[in-house]
Amino acid sequence: MMFKQMRRIKQQLSEKECIDILQRQKVGTLALAENGDYPYALPLNYVYYNGKIYFHCAITGHKIDIIKKQNKASFCIIDEDTVVPEKYTTFYRSVIVFGKAEIVEDDAEKMAALKELSYKYISKDDKAHLKEINGAWNRTCVFSLSIDYLSGKEAIELTQQK
Repeated sequence: MMFKQMRRIKQQLSEKECIDILQRQKVGTLALAENGDYPYALPLNYVYYNGKIYFHCAITGHKIDIIKKQNKASFCIIDEDTVVPEKYTTFYRSVIVFGKAEIVEDDAEKMAALKELSYKYISKDDKAHLKEINGAWNRTCVFSLSIDYLSGKEAIELTQQK
């Protein structure tokens, strides 16, 4: 699949701006679809680490079933969403990632991803994290989203403020 160039190129965010948003925000929407089926989109916590996006979940479930059959996915993060009623517009900034989801089988990569998730959402206290991670290890799945294409866009009003 070729990814289409953004129509309003002046509003396109740089790769660095997109990465900054991925690192800063805490929730995004992952969209998956099996061939010919309805898309399945769900909000998830994530961490951007080593050039990939990592998620954790239970070892079974709908998203895991889909990933095993069809691993193409998209992931959307909203960074800014301010409705400006008097102007009939929204000041927005968002990032969309297209890539391939893959269940992490390597224990070292799985541990690193779980630690990074813990650092992002809880604290840098390795001792507490390791106890929790090790206690849930066998019932926790980690999957990654490799980035094939990344784009970001913002409202023209935000672009003009730069």
